[in-house]
Amino acid sequence: MKLVSKTFHYLRENGVRDTGRKIRNWYRVHFTAENDYKAFRRRNETGPLELRRQRERRFDHPVTFSIVVPLYRTPEKFLRELIESVEKQTYPHWELCLADGSIVGNSTENAEEGQSVSAGSPLQDILEEYVRRDPRIKVKYLEKNEGISGNTNAALEMAAGDFMVLCDHDDLLAPDALYECADAVSKDPEIDILYTDEDKISYRGDRYLEPNFKPDFNLDLLCSTNYICHLFVFRRWLFEQCGGFHSEFDGAQDQDLILRYTEKAGRICHIPKVLYHWRKSPDSTAADPEHKRYAFENGAKAVTAHYRRIGVPAEARIGEVLGVYRTVYSWTKRPLVSIIVPNKDHVGDLRRCIESVEEKSVYRNFEWIIVENNSTEEQTFSYYEELKKKANTRVVVWKGTFNFSAINNFGAGFARGRYLWLLNNDTEMIRPESMKDMLDICMRSDVGIVGAKLYYPDDTIQHAGVIIGAGGIAGHMFTGLGRGLAGYGLRAICTQDLNAVTAACMMVKKEVYDRVGGLDEKFQVAFNDIDFCLRVRREGYLVVYDAGAEFYHFESKSRGLDNTGEKLKRFQSEINRFAEKWKDLLIQGDPYYNPNLSIRQADFKLRVGDEKWELPVVCRE
Repeated sequence: MKLVSKTFHYLRENGVRDTGRKIRNWYRVHFTAENDYKAFRRRNETGPLELRRQRERRFDHPVTFSIVVPLYRTPEKFLRELIESVEKQTYPHWELCLADGSIVGNSTENAEEGQSVSAGSPLQDILEEYVRRDPRIKVKYLEKNEGISGNTNAALEMAAGDFMVLCDHDDLLAPDALYECADAVSKDPEIDILYTDEDKISYRGDRYLEPNFKPDFNLDLLCSTNYICHLFVFRRWLFEQCGGFHSEFDGAQDQDLILRYTEKAGRICHIPKVLYHWRKSPDSTAADPEHKRYAFENGAKAVTAHYRRIGVPAEARIGEVLGVYRTVYSWTKRPLVSIIVPNKDHVGDLRRCIESVEEKSVYRNFEWIIVENNSTEEQTFSYYEELKKKANTRVVVWKGTFNFSAINNFGAGFARGRYLWLLNNDTEMIRPESMKDMLDICMRSDVGIVGAKLYYPDDTIQHAGVIIGAGGIAGHMFTGLGRGLAGYGLRAICTQDLNAVTAACMMVKKEVYDRVGGLDEKFQVAFNDIDFCLRVRREGYLVVYDAGAEFYHFESKSRGLDNTGEKLKRFQSEINRFAEKWKDLLIQGDPYYNPNLSIRQADFKLRVGDEKWELPVVCRE
């Protein structure tokens, strides 16, 4: 009934079309995806022979893991399943630290957080049974319930291991969870933090569903949503230096702690395997986000506190979906942005592009540089004469043959702004804050490039960032996904770090553009923007996809490859050049994707079989 009520409420607020799209997406996620994941688990689950090999391995320098768990009136079934999942670990060097805040007395049966209670825990008999059986299990009975943060801190204070492992009281560890962490540390002793992929387990424990296959460390995504969540493992010194959980962030205490620890950590390792099973209890945010809205309010506070610590003038606010945060910056400077638009005829497109920015943009300190490229229509030059009358607009003439890279480099030579905004003439601004949002991110010292979300005219996504290797060389994320839909792991609506974004709408620091030599003019048409982004990344800058900057891109949704002979050969030569230049990344896979996901397209579908990157061939001699 609750689902029906929510559906009717959504229908009233959003109409039939959006509701139908939402229902189709819900069905795909909860039924089709679940069946696909069952098959995926059968193919990829660690088998008994491998588990035996893990148990028999002896590490040269073994580390000890302290698994810390806060307990509060945990159902017996869940408590036993949790403890036994730890006992089944193939890696033996662990301790289980359980802090029990369940203690009750006759007069305080329903003690609230922070209230003192008299002795007597309903879990004591169960816990003592396991303590007698395994000396690695330690229990501390708390005098009062300190809430999730306080109880977890008590468990952390018991821990004596080299690494600490966070775990909830009703969740499960995969049997090879600690082994995989130990193996990673044995290969790289400098690791300070590890996190893994995860899925959810049904309340009854009979179904595994909703796998969360994560990217490697992605700070902007972490500030948009707590994508790391479970399993989270960290060195003891981080706890000793940074402290434990802060109760003012209860409900989002994990996100606050993760942000504080990743600010200080050196090496952060992502293990792309499902090693944690998060139980979907009726009272958890895993099952119903609305049930604990305060958790998301505290999450916004945690992200805002992170910005304050690192000296960025920004605050986080709850986004359009619970669990997603939007960052609002408050820079005092308003630098000039130089908008570079290559153009050949298509006056209608160009006029719409310019007018959408001029009429809608809340950010006003910008100039236009229109790069005329071999136009032939009289109306084009008439419009140029109109533009030349504007104080903030210049029309410059490119006299060479078409070369997208060279044309933009030519235009950049006329720019007076500290920031360049490469913009296609067939785009239209949707959100008035789009330019400001992109600039706000680009003004950070760690950012070199910012890209936007682009839609086809039918309100489906054309670009939401780029995954290297998808579809051969590079593929746009979430192409075809309906506007307003969150996508896999909420990533269609989350600002995040990526390896590349499209130059159809790309902002870049002018000094960074100049430092790397602009766009590579040997990539005349294809892959010049992807190559440019990767070269900027190589200089140590972030490339950020800004999910809040929204534009239409009137590129044809059905447009195919131009298969005329010379153009086809040129396209193949650019494929070959890119593949040779970035071969290692193409083979290793994009760290902002996940090796468990298919690279046939950047659509976040599960990988089927032994997919390997192959050089695309579109033209054979």
